[in-house]
Amino acid sequence: MTRSPAEKPWLDSYADGVPRELEVPPGTLGDLIAESVATYPRNVALEFFGRETSYAELGEQIEHAAEGLRRLGVKPGDRVALILPNCPQHVVAFYAVLRIGGVVVEHNPLYTARELRHQFEDHRARVAIAWDKTVPTLQDFPRDLALDSIVSVDMTRAFPLKMRMLLKLPIEKARKSRAELTTEVQGTVPWEELVGGPAIPAEVPGPDAASLALIQYTSGTTGSPKGVNLSHRNLVANAAQARAWVPSIPRGTASVHAVLPLFHAYGLTLCLTFAMSMGARLVLFPKPDPDLVLPVFKKRPPTFLPAVPPLYDRLRKAAEAKGVSLKGIEIAISGAMPLSKEVVEPWEALTGGYLVEGYGLSECSPVLMANPVAPNRRAGTVGLPLPGTEVRVVDPDDPTNDVEPGQPGELLVRGPQVFSGYWKKPEATAEVFVGDWFRTGDIVSIDDDGFVTITDRIKELVITGGFNVSPSEVEDMLRSYDGIADVAIVGIPNARDGEHVVAAVVAEPGVTLDTDAVRAWAKQQLAAYKVPRRIHLVDELPKSMIGKVLRRKVRDELIEIEQQENK
Repeated sequence: MTRSPAEKPWLDSYADGVPRELEVPPGTLGDLIAESVATYPRNVALEFFGRETSYAELGEQIEHAAEGLRRLGVKPGDRVALILPNCPQHVVAFYAVLRIGGVVVEHNPLYTARELRHQFEDHRARVAIAWDKTVPTLQDFPRDLALDSIVSVDMTRAFPLKMRMLLKLPIEKARKSRAELTTEVQGTVPWEELVGGPAIPAEVPGPDAASLALIQYTSGTTGSPKGVNLSHRNLVANAAQARAWVPSIPRGTASVHAVLPLFHAYGLTLCLTFAMSMGARLVLFPKPDPDLVLPVFKKRPPTFLPAVPPLYDRLRKAAEAKGVSLKGIEIAISGAMPLSKEVVEPWEALTGGYLVEGYGLSECSPVLMANPVAPNRRAGTVGLPLPGTEVRVVDPDDPTNDVEPGQPGELLVRGPQVFSGYWKKPEATAEVFVGDWFRTGDIVSIDDDGFVTITDRIKELVITGGFNVSPSEVEDMLRSYDGIADVAIVGIPNARDGEHVVAAVVAEPGVTLDTDAVRAWAKQQLAAYKVPRRIHLVDELPKSMIGKVLRRKVRDELIEIEQQENK
């Protein structure tokens, strides 16, 4: 008997205080920040290397930057590109664009010229607010992509005065640090000029909840990156869902540490929108370096820390090595990749708080589900659908047909956080919707208590000799082999079998692996068709900015290696 989509077994597994239903707040992201400015004007909104910005000051800067953008010709619906690391200017720019009805397009400031051009060719923004280190790349764009205005941001101008003075010292270390952080540019509008003019008149209308707020590009791990259209309502709803999930976090006094990049959907929602809507102190780190993060932990541990498993592990090991206590970190939520008990147990022992796994996609603002912040959280699962989120598990070949309860199938979702479609790609949009249900492309099963376990991505299955092989299954097995630090399984095209299962393996430091011995051992653990035909030893696996293994890139690299070997 199939389970009706109307059934929601996960509701009974919610932690105490989490609402079973969600009422999406009316209004826009601008309304959320305005409410925090009005309610907590004297509270610290932003902290950057010790320099603090109050909510009142943040609100004023947003109003001035919005008028500056309006005078540059930005109109409602215009795309404005942000190419910025985590810094106070990033937060102000984000909300200033939204205040005048513009559409934010977030970019990774470490992208190559080719990667940035690809996205600009798609969204065609005419104005960019950019870290000065990226300005030369933008100015070298071909004529058809030339920008009307580039607002250049010197991140060091937001540093405390003492740090700025140290960077100006005529010594080699200071010169090197300064060169890494900023550079002189010409032909731009300096950030200080943008925010130095008048504030936007109150009578200038802002957007409505249905307006497009953000174009967020997908990571491109399974194909060419696409722009995800997210409305104000999508992002307001996801911030509300996050607040509902952690009712113990108090408004106005919480501290959220932004070790994730704000340009990534995960960091954007849990830091830029969730934290700001809570009236929280948002501590900004331009990079997730334990040497930067731990001194702040020592001074004031975060109430809420979103990150990824490798970062939690690095922070814990560095804290133990330096003798820094992690006590007081109340809630940590992990995403983007599986969270193992080897990461969870020592983290929770040191902090006395919770570390739970969640799950989402850029198309869903991005958070869809999370484990309860409670003793009933379930290791190995991505938790429960957030309030207001509906899920179905269907036959991937016939997504109108629900599978039997407990059986694996493709996850379909709908809810107020789910996007409306891809930027100017109606065909790609049509491919991922069945009615109003979004096809995640992930294979999952849901147990009787509503906990969701991800098996694999449909597009990452290896099909060899007519058999489907789950990369995650083979990877998990190989990781248990002594001496293997990390592994990625991919399918390499083969004329006879369609694809061969091939492994890229990273050995632990100081270990010499015998690949024949690894294969012989694997044959004892797996059906023959799942055993990697070939194992390539590599120094590292390509990963995204938040630490997710890019299987598609692994595949491309292994194909190139094998072509060279066969010459």
